[in-house]
Amino acid sequence: MTTASQPRNVLLVTAHPEPSSLTAALSSFAVDHLRAAGHRVRVSDLYAMKWRAVLDADDFPDHPADHRLEILSAQGEATRAGRLSPDIAAEQEKLLWSDAVILQFPLWWFSVPAILKGWIDRVFTFEFAHGPSVPPPYTEGALAGRRALLATTTGAGGPAFSDRGAHGRLADVLHPLQHGLFWFTGLAPLEPFAVHGAKDLSAHAFAAAREEYGRRLDGLFTDEPIPYRTLNGGDYDRSMRLLPGIEPEGTAGLDIHLRSR
Repeated sequence: MTTASQPRNVLLVTAHPEPSSLTAALSSFAVDHLRAAGHRVRVSDLYAMKWRAVLDADDFPDHPADHRLEILSAQGEATRAGRLSPDIAAEQEKLLWSDAVILQFPLWWFSVPAILKGWIDRVFTFEFAHGPSVPPPYTEGALAGRRALLATTTGAGGPAFSDRGAHGRLADVLHPLQHGLFWFTGLAPLEPFAVHGAKDLSAHAFAAAREEYGRRLDGLFTDEPIPYRTLNGGDYDRSMRLLPGIEPEGTAGLDIHLRSR
């Protein structure tokens, strides 16, 4: 294996309602592979946990019932006071414990399953993952120093997620997660791992996918992250808009990798 010899902490967050699904099989493989390499792994299986996906006033036990719920201020106050609901606090503790985070999910309607979106909404609270009292976004970020990997499965084949494919480039489909979640909060995103054609995946194709996944897991702490631009790198003005003459890379205009750095 080519993983770094030093044992690291890895949080795997997985989302699929069927325990015998391809997502579950890949999650189990990832856990076994990482542990065999000496890493410590914790798993948040959201469906098995019966994770509550809806962000509401119940997340903030001290919020007065007769007061208007201002989400950011309520999150910030509860986060600073250590008074978030226990399920959120437990997941935040796992994130802080981790050196790398893997999100394992099927691509549903060009996004994550609702239960995983709810995990993101509820766990990445104001003043924990972003906010004025933590490092600014798109720089070192509140969760800096950690790697992040998206591991997804798609029903369509790989060509459908290309620059000329009907679904558009996978990098663009996953951009809200890669850049808007990971990089915004300081997590260093790696190139995503995807298994295409999941609905009719043969045993041979699954074996090949598992082998490739193993290689990606081996590089979890050694592969180069996507070199997104930073806000303090001189490329943006005060309104967070690219300066004249600096254009986003990528044919769809969303891939702002700066690969020359």
